Amino acid sequence: MSEPSISVAIKMLDPDLPVPSYAHPSDAGADLHARESLVLEPGARALIPTGIALAIPHGYVGLVHPRSGLAANHGITVVNAPGTVDAGYRGEIMVTLLNTDKSAAFEVNRGDRIAQLVIQKVERAVFIEADSLDDSARGTGGFGSTGGFNSK
Repeated sequence: MSEPSISVAIKMLDPDLPVPSYAHPSDAGADLHARESLVLEPGARALIPTGIALAIPHGYVGLVHPRSGLAANHGITVVNAPGTVDAGYRGEIMVTLLNTDKSAAFEVNRGDRIAQLVIQKVERAVFIEADSLDDSARGTGGFGSTGGFNSK
């Protein structure tokens, strides 16, 4: 089991829900749970509270990612994936889920694992205006320039 590399203060806004935890010792994401039950109709999205607030240390960010099993099995994803939880935010962590399935509704039950939270170190950039940029192998090639996007 790996040791935590950073301590994050957590306020349980709903003490009946589990504290976010890692399913396996090598997991990057800790499970977030739904504070409320609801039904996501096909194509619908909803903002779901998790019952927690965090004090993420300066120099770190919380990134809310979809759960791969929900995506693969039910078409459930996080709309703004990854959602960004800035270090200065102290409100309840909310997850915007989207049901991409064209025909099946998806039921979210209170306590269900709905997303995963990755805490990651970040660097702040200093943006310096320049009249030109140095060359790179990719250059100005945009979407699909490396063959991964079919625009036809």
